Amino acid sequence: MKVPCTEDDWKKIADEFRNKWNFPNAIGAIDGKHIEIEAPPNAGSYYFNYKGTHSIVLLALADAECNFLFIDVGCNGRMSDGGIFKNSTLYRELYEDLLNISSDEHLPNCVKPVPYVILGDDAFALSKNLLIPFPRSKFLSAKQKVFNYRLCRAR
Repeated sequence: MKVPCTEDDWKKIADEFRNKWNFPNAIGAIDGKHIEIEAPPNAGSYYFNYKGTHSIVLLALADAECNFLFIDVGCNGRMSDGGIFKNSTLYRELYEDLLNISSDEHLPNCVKPVPYVILGDDAFALSKNLLIPFPRSKFLSAKQKVFNYRLCRAR
């Protein structure tokens, strides 16, 4: 497994998200999965997670076809997906511009260029290159509800 390393690699992934999920400028979907373990002796609550079990976390970035682009596995289960991401090499390389992701690009009917983004859930913090759904609320507009649906479907 190799993280894409050229602008063309990232653009190909973005094209796949646009074609398959009708979601432009997406270069991956990220999420964490708890893998239940038997806690090591004397570990206390170190591996204890919000589900009430002991686990390690697999954090993965996948393309539009669900192929892994990056994985980080082994963090203790008490860590959040967002916390694991912030401590990962993927995060560092993304925010230090070491991944050769293309510059922002104009979308149809948009005046301002739009960045390429990773699609996540509300366990992650919204940022320039990480897009998450609008917070759940009974006050979401119809457009916000459609956006959330489309983002969740694409990830």
